[in-house]
Amino acid sequence: MIAYLTAIGIVALIYALLALGLNLQFGLTRLVNFGVVAFFAIGAYTSALLALKGVPLLVTFSAATLLAGLSALPIGLLSLRLRDDYLAIVTLGFSESLRITIQQEEWLTKGVQGVPGIPKLFGSLGPGVSDSAQLLLLMAITALVAWGTVRLTRSPLGRLLRAIGDDEPALMALGKDPTWFKVQIFMLGAALAGLSGAFYAHFITYISPEQFVPLVTFYVWMGLIMGGAGSVRGALGGAVLLMVFLEGSRFIKDWIPGVSEVQMASVRLAAVGLALILVTLYKPNGMFGRSAS
Repeated sequence: MIAYLTAIGIVALIYALLALGLNLQFGLTRLVNFGVVAFFAIGAYTSALLALKGVPLLVTFSAATLLAGLSALPIGLLSLRLRDDYLAIVTLGFSESLRITIQQEEWLTKGVQGVPGIPKLFGSLGPGVSDSAQLLLLMAITALVAWGTVRLTRSPLGRLLRAIGDDEPALMALGKDPTWFKVQIFMLGAALAGLSGAFYAHFITYISPEQFVPLVTFYVWMGLIMGGAGSVRGALGGAVLLMVFLEGSRFIKDWIPGVSEVQMASVRLAAVGLALILVTLYKPNGMFGRSAS
């Protein structure tokens, strides 16, 4: 039971990092990123492939974060010309193009066979202890990222980013150029996704293209919307709510007779979708977001 709860905690914190990154992009500047899973995959594959070559994990995690952030630069530059649904389409297309590339480039990623044998973080401590140590490390990093995000949102830069999201033309009319700020915040959110991908790869110890489908992106969006976009509390609370619904829905089978394992996957998605609809209707600012005035 302890091992199960530890695993759930690790996955929840990985989604919390993803939600914090998306919150910077959408919650502050209203950049609609439907390609979160692409930067998640870049981080996972970068750290995994380097680690299998004997590179120290500290270096692989740094490389995963850096490469994911840098790969967001072209998309960030596109965000200067694209808004809302157009940017969403571009980022979604980018994530699918990346997944297909991972499938096809077998010489590097081993294609659909996946990458097995990824060294576990703190693996020398033993199976149970290593997971507990990774959970503690993730808690510390998530807390640090959350603290940094709060400091950012309360700073002059944070107020500028909110102004970009609220009314960019009005901001430009005041003589402010939001160009580089939008690129920076997009890269920062992508870097956090890359870091979470590295944690995911070294926790699961096996990755394949099928693990990086658009559904992961929409899970992160669900968590952020349910929790409340634009606030750190909403991003963290939404990630926890998402895991409660995803894991709690596993036990629906005990209450619904005659449901097969295959059908159960659809029931779980329906349960999460229903929860999202109810939250949107009755708590439009999210369960943990700012109250509507």
